Amino acid sequence: MKIPQGKKIYFSSDNHLGAPTAEESKPREEKFVRWLNTIKKDAAAVFLLGDLFDFWFEYKHAVPKGFVRVLGKLAEFTDAGIPIYFFVGNHDLWMRDYFEKELNIPVYHKPQIFTFNDKKFFIGHGDGLGPNDKGYKRMKKVFTNPVAKWFYRWLHPDLGIPLGQYMSVSNKAISGVEDAEFLEEKEWLIQYAHRKLASEHYDYFVFGHRHLPMIINLQENSTYFNLGDWIAYYTYGVFDGENFELKIFEEGKIALEEIIRR
Repeated sequence: MKIPQGKKIYFSSDNHLGAPTAEESKPREEKFVRWLNTIKKDAAAVFLLGDLFDFWFEYKHAVPKGFVRVLGKLAEFTDAGIPIYFFVGNHDLWMRDYFEKELNIPVYHKPQIFTFNDKKFFIGHGDGLGPNDKGYKRMKKVFTNPVAKWFYRWLHPDLGIPLGQYMSVSNKAISGVEDAEFLEEKEWLIQYAHRKLASEHYDYFVFGHRHLPMIINLQENSTYFNLGDWIAYYTYGVFDGENFELKIFEEGKIALEEIIRR
């Protein structure tokens, strides 16, 4: 993709809308819509890197109730010719074709490679990548198994959706201790990026999942970015055709100079 003059590509991840309750998440949803309104004037494309929802499961004729402000705004973007690319996260990995058919948004279940203005990007949510974290990887295989999804779909939505929402909030604190600090040698995504660089060059690795905004220099002309979240940090990425930056929308938990850099 060649970015038109004066346009930018925007990246966002980990809104976890609906958590811990619909009422408590509504101000964050409204804030995200304000951000979308702000970037619409110069957006060449928008990348949403997963966990937009804290729980999402698509039945054949039903999707979770709510989120109309965000869904309507996303439809407004695509109707205006601004492409949106969605990568499923570990909280909304049960997507089928609703986004593609209703919103004209392609949905990716694995990381993808994009080239913008001769800069090569490796983009994904980030869950299950890198060494270790074997417990989650086994759990993900069960959750994404077609047979397991088929059985879950037999639960009536009035039971299946609130059950999934309860389990999602109970089993994954949206801003838990594991997401509050830089984990040094346990930053699996950084290790994953280094391994990818051993066989092919990428200018930028862009992930979500960790909830912690990071800028990590991997080697000359290759940088890892983690987008943070829209729970505490309200950070997002922007590429202007030459440089990639992390920015904060309105007030956040940290200042730009406090973003983790290595």
